[in-house]
Amino acid sequence: MTPQDTVPAGDFGPPQDGMQRLWTPHRMVYIGGQDKPADGSVAQCPFCRIPAGDDEAGLVVARGRECYAVLNLYPYNSGHLMVLPYRHVSGYVELSVTETTELGQMTQAAVRALQAVYAPAGFNIGMNQGDVAGAGIAAHLHQHVVPRWLGDANFLPVVAQTKALPELLADTRARLAAAWSDAAAQPGEGR
Repeated sequence: MTPQDTVPAGDFGPPQDGMQRLWTPHRMVYIGGQDKPADGSVAQCPFCRIPAGDDEAGLVVARGRECYAVLNLYPYNSGHLMVLPYRHVSGYVELSVTETTELGQMTQAAVRALQAVYAPAGFNIGMNQGDVAGAGIAAHLHQHVVPRWLGDANFLPVVAQTKALPELLADTRARLAAAWSDAAAQPGEGR
């Protein structure tokens, strides 16, 4: 491209409509499927690879015997993490009794740690099983724990399909990992 072929910056982008634009080009890797496995095999599964690596690099917040907690690489909100079994299973009914128990206990610990660090007003907790249900990685079961605050569903996600996150994932991981042991030590209400 020669200088004569360039387009002036003022001529690029949407027409003038008085709206501000928040560009988030880093989200294109997610939209393009860069981190999505090519198939449902263990060899392609990032959730099977993460536990073999460094906790900080893999964004692992806590480890149990059967399950671990990891930050979502593409979070809905700051603190959005997932609790999942080490074992590569896709369905909740495929979990062993001990996996099911630890998944629940780690989910409780996740809520407590998030409450201690961020004081959210509420939570979305749940699993999407299968592509049709919205699972980004359907081959490996994972439970989302998403902290929520009043008004956090502001105009950006609705109008601009953009989420503004005030904290880097590495900082979120460090804060939650530091709070995890106290959160995991607290007994559940039903004990």
